[in-house]
Amino acid sequence: MLDHIMLRVKDYAESKRFYDAVLGTLGYRLVMEFNEIGGYGDEKPYFWIGAAPDPHPRIHIAFVAKTRAQVNAFHAKALELGARSDGAPGLRLEYHPDYYGAFVIDPNGHNIEAVIHTPEQPPRRAAKPAKKKTSAKKTSAKKAGGASKRAGARKKAPARRRR
Repeated sequence: MLDHIMLRVKDYAESKRFYDAVLGTLGYRLVMEFNEIGGYGDEKPYFWIGAAPDPHPRIHIAFVAKTRAQVNAFHAKALELGARSDGAPGLRLEYHPDYYGAFVIDPNGHNIEAVIHTPEQPPRRAAKPAKKKTSAKKTSAKKAGGASKRAGARKKAPARRRR
């Protein structure tokens, strides 16, 4: 359900030193960093810190979407319900090539996101009917029959019995 969460911090360098050490005890490390924004995790960042001049208790939460259409629907529904857009649905290439997300500010001032990390899937085509398989016995018999016919063409006809 949750993809990642972000805390705003007053002093990025101090917070980075703190989280480097504390999260290191759990086996997590800084795996991605931008201008005074750092993401911690194992291979993917799940917990972020980011510098903010006035880090009020606004929180950033990103929810996992299963499709890009869900990201689009999330953004549209949030706006319909009175949220303010903080980033229309789209690719965020600065994060990685398949990062597709949408951001809104909820009624309490929190930055809420829907995100998917996989490439867009092409529409599925209708499956073609499967060809009827011939059993191995029939295939062997056909081959054997064909071979004997060819061989028979080269053989002499058997002698007729005399009456």
